[in-house]
This record gives sequence, C-alpha cells and structure tokens, in this order.
Amino acid sequence: MSTEKTEQDQAEPTAADLGIQTDLPKTHGEAVTRLADAMLRYAIWPSAVTAVIGIVVASVMFGARGGVAALIGALVAVASSLATWWLMRKTADKNPMMVMTGALGGFVGKMIILLLVLMVLREITWLHTKSLAFTMLAVVVVWAAMDTVAFRRTKLPTLIISDDDQ
Repeated sequence: MSTEKTEQDQAEPTAADLGIQTDLPKTHGEAVTRLADAMLRYAIWPSAVTAVIGIVVASVMFGARGGVAALIGALVAVASSLATWWLMRKTADKNPMMVMTGALGGFVGKMIILLLVLMVLREITWLHTKSLAFTMLAVVVVWAAMDTVAFRRTKLPTLIISDDDQ
C-alpha cells in the first residue's frame, strides 16, 4: 500500500462539485445592479398588463376621455418606475448608505412627481381624472409589489466582503 495519493485524490473538489454558486456578485455595486435588473424583469410585464387592463376598463366605462386619461396615467407610472430603476443602477457603485438614500429619495421623489402630475392634469377638463389616477395607482402598486417579489426571489449575499476588507 502506497502512502502517495493518486492524482484524483489530490485534486480538491471544485465549487461546482460542492454545489456552491460561483456566479455570486463580488461587489456591493454588482449586487445592487443584479437586483435592479431582476426588479425590472419581474415588474415590466405585470405592469404592462395592468396598464392595458386599466386603459380598456376606462375606455369601456368612460369612452375616449377615460382611455386617454388611463393611457397617460399608465405612461407616467411606468416612466416614474423606470426612473427609480435607473436611479438604482446609477447609485449602485456608491457607498451602501448612499444607495439607500437614493432609493428612499427616489421613492419620495416619485410620489411627489405623481402627485404633481395628477394635480396639473386634473385641471384639463377633457381628461377623466379618476381613470388617470386609478390607472396610475394600479401600475405603481403592481410595480412595487413585483419589486418586492424580485427582492425576495433574487439570491444575493447579505454581506459582500472584498479582498480589501480582509
């Protein structure tokens, strides 16, 4: 019996052999970017379906006035949600506290912009204000709900320790 190990015994198991994911992000910025992209993937289709349903319902119930108002509300809601996604990607490489500040500031800013749009557009008499408001609200709520689903389903490490930290 030889004390030398065979070549196969000397080879260390790889991460794939152990079932360890090796495609995990290596920096905080990469993790935030992945999360932002996952949120966009999860939210875009349900929000689009919600927008179409809102437009159809408003058109059936209130005619062209309602349909156009719902379309405007849906476009504003999707644009504001895409702006949040853009802000998340732009701040991804910043300090984690700055990312949180950007996220919370972006959310508050989005709500203020949606309120201002609604206040300005309600003065336009040919638009059906309730169709605009309810469609905008529905799209924003669905987008936020799908952001939450994406956050829950996206597997990202809680702590990312870089080589500089060791």
